[in-house]
Amino acid sequence: MIREGTFKGLKSIILENNYIRAVFLPEYGSKLASLIDKETNKEWLFQAKSDTLTIPSYGAVFSDYDSSGFDEVFPSIDACFDPVTGKPIPDHGEVWALPWEYRLEGETVVFTVKSPVFPYTMTKRVWLEMNRLCFDYAVTNDGDTRFYFIWTPHALLRCDEYTKIVVPDSLTSVMTVEHQTEHLGEWGTIHPYPVTISRKTGKPLDLSKMEPPSANNCEKFYFTERVPKGMCGIVQENTGRKLMYHYPAEKIPYLGVWKTQGGYRGDYNLALEPCTGVYDHLSVAHAIRKVSFVEPKGVFTWWFQIEIGAE
Repeated sequence: MIREGTFKGLKSIILENNYIRAVFLPEYGSKLASLIDKETNKEWLFQAKSDTLTIPSYGAVFSDYDSSGFDEVFPSIDACFDPVTGKPIPDHGEVWALPWEYRLEGETVVFTVKSPVFPYTMTKRVWLEMNRLCFDYAVTNDGDTRFYFIWTPHALLRCDEYTKIVVPDSLTSVMTVEHQTEHLGEWGTIHPYPVTISRKTGKPLDLSKMEPPSANNCEKFYFTERVPKGMCGIVQENTGRKLMYHYPAEKIPYLGVWKTQGGYRGDYNLALEPCTGVYDHLSVAHAIRKVSFVEPKGVFTWWFQIEIGAE
């Protein structure tokens, strides 16, 4: 079932079945604002404290806004310059701060946005299949040169001391991309995963688990290997409920993790970030050839699914 509604003062599109209720905000970058596990009535997405949301303007600074839910990040995470044209790309990309058009096709919602600066159009088709929220993406390049990009689903997940990150077993090494973090050190420092030695305490630290909010820190790291399988997620070890991502590893080969443990505005959440390029900065990704692109007059497609259920 699909219906229109209101969420924190903004127009919403609601997809709902017996397993999931998903709420999207077309005017706010087609943000997935809420994701409810109907079997337990659990909200999986981190929520802002405010009762109302403010729609950002193009080029807004991401941290000036609510930092909740699942925002589309494209074509870069960090603010930078396009490696071909030199035009500026805003913080967390363009599309999270643009209104998207939408239409209904049966039980599917089709969201579309066109860049005001670059020659691309992005389309996102969303529907429910049992306990999965399914996305099909397409980026069309109407320009005469390659368009390079990073895409990631910036979904801030609710978590606690019972949350455990799940990734393929062969991913055993990570690199920090934060500067001077207390546990992982300077940008570029390599650590074993899941257990490393904290630079702060000198004791073992399980990176697949969360520290308490009193830790008052943040960590961001990428797995150093390309993912062997498009699968990652979190499990609540106290309840056995899980949230898993599924996606094509050949098109989304990299995986980052963002952990906010009280150190950013007092928030407490984590984000698993399958991505098409590294490390947050499009110009860097282009320089090291770990980036995706759309050929001139071409189309780049991929899919992404969120599964909710029992372990």
